Amino acid sequence: MAMREGFHTATPYMVIRNAAAAMEFYKQAFGAVEIDRRADPDGKVRHGEFKIGDSPFMVCDVFNEFPEIHPAETSGKTSVHIFLYIDDADAVAAKAVEAGAKIFHPLQDQSYGRSGGLHDPFGHTWWVCTHKD
Repeated sequence: MAMREGFHTATPYMVIRNAAAAMEFYKQAFGAVEIDRRADPDGKVRHGEFKIGDSPFMVCDVFNEFPEIHPAETSGKTSVHIFLYIDDADAVAAKAVEAGAKIFHPLQDQSYGRSGGLHDPFGHTWWVCTHKD
């Protein structure tokens, strides 16, 4: 299975109000090591990555252009997303839809591979990705 080096099959992706402050907290509180941070000029984190031990995590801030993604404290929904590296994102997404999931972010080619987002029937958000080698 193709996946990014240092990552596992499933990776938590957390939407957090003030993700930059949260990343600093995780460093201080849990010894997290920052892997990557892509921020807007105002400092809002578009995408951040850190590891606690050998477990990677992804985070981002809240953005108005993604109204379906909210932090738990404002929406009452989960702010944790599960990011799965798999061999065929399209096939897995189709299988998930057949089982009852709904696609909210259509699968598309990205610089890192092919990915898309789904909500499962239980309120959880899943991202499926076939990593580009």
